[in-house]
Amino acid sequence: MKSTVLKFGGYGLLTGVVIFGLALTLGSGLSYTTQEIIGYGAMIASLSFVFFGIKHYRDKINDGKITFGKALLIGLLISAFVGIGIGLVDYLYTTVLNPDFADDYLERTLEIYESQYTGDELVSKKAELTQQMKDYGGSGFMATLMFVTVVLIGLIVSIISALILQRKH
Repeated sequence: MKSTVLKFGGYGLLTGVVIFGLALTLGSGLSYTTQEIIGYGAMIASLSFVFFGIKHYRDKINDGKITFGKALLIGLLISAFVGIGIGLVDYLYTTVLNPDFADDYLERTLEIYESQYTGDELVSKKAELTQQMKDYGGSGFMATLMFVTVVLIGLIVSIISALILQRKH
């Protein structure tokens, strides 16, 4: 199991690093909504290795059988590798490549709010977002949040993959 997790977790980690890294650096001129969609696409592409890792373990290592629990465990461990890779890229991006990311995000989002809201609602939305960015805008927190997001999506992918691939002879 260890070799399967390392192999497919490594593939997922590398895929996540490359796609997510390219999206962050080359997509910097895109809207944050578009960047977010590309980011989730990178997560899903990277997490596809969960399915392939479980299938590989079942077919090549474990004589064509795997329990739901073992498949779920393999999937979650592969997901953790992907989460580490994407979390690290996010951290490096917001600390080294674009240390002004949080300020830029706040500024651009506040501009969008000005076109969507008026009066007290605009003041309230601005204050709420500004406080959220102060509370949660740190690179470490954002990287951790990215890791948790990837692992939660990975949990869903792992459950679906385990249900599809489980086989007891």
